[in-house]
Amino acid sequence: MNAVYSVLAVFAAYLIGSLSFAVIVSQVMGLSDPRTYGSKNPGATNVLRSGSKAAAAVTLLLDGVKGWIPVWAVQMWGDSFGAGPLTVALVALAAFLGHLFPVFFGFKGGKGVATAAGVLFGIHWGLGLATLLTWGIVVYASRYSSLGALVAAVFAPMFYMFGSNVAWETPGPLIGAVVVMSGLLIWRHGENISRLIKGKESKLGSKK
Repeated sequence: MNAVYSVLAVFAAYLIGSLSFAVIVSQVMGLSDPRTYGSKNPGATNVLRSGSKAAAAVTLLLDGVKGWIPVWAVQMWGDSFGAGPLTVALVALAAFLGHLFPVFFGFKGGKGVATAAGVLFGIHWGLGLATLLTWGIVVYASRYSSLGALVAAVFAPMFYMFGSNVAWETPGPLIGAVVVMSGLLIWRHGENISRLIKGKESKLGSKK
């Protein structure tokens, strides 16, 4: 039963992650498709370039929630079905990969910052909060959302390992999932890294 549950949970997490809320919210609010302007990335930062702070905020929230819900649900009820840390780790990765490669949108998704944050909150609120604060501090100081994401991606595994000595245990599969997500986030920001080095990266809030 636990194997069947695990497969279904991972599949459901991927489908939930595949909901590209940047595109969905923009369509509902009558805005241009975020894949057609700015960085062409279907994420909250690019939606902000449309000039609609409300659309960007809703996108950010929903992208985070879709990462949080699957992980939180398995953490809450997985034990009843015999699902352990490995299932939680696979669900976390599936939700994140759904955002990066959404089946509903031609497998062309966003960079995963908000969804990764949601996943980390699902693993433990302290881990999510520490990572989110890191992102926020860097963005506030630099006005570069991408730089905040890169720094947060580097620090997230370290926060997890530090927290394991304070607030939670460290199941191997979960730290592995956090490391993989961090690596994928850095990889997805390859163009941003190049623009940051060249001084051509757009600052947060710049219009399309």
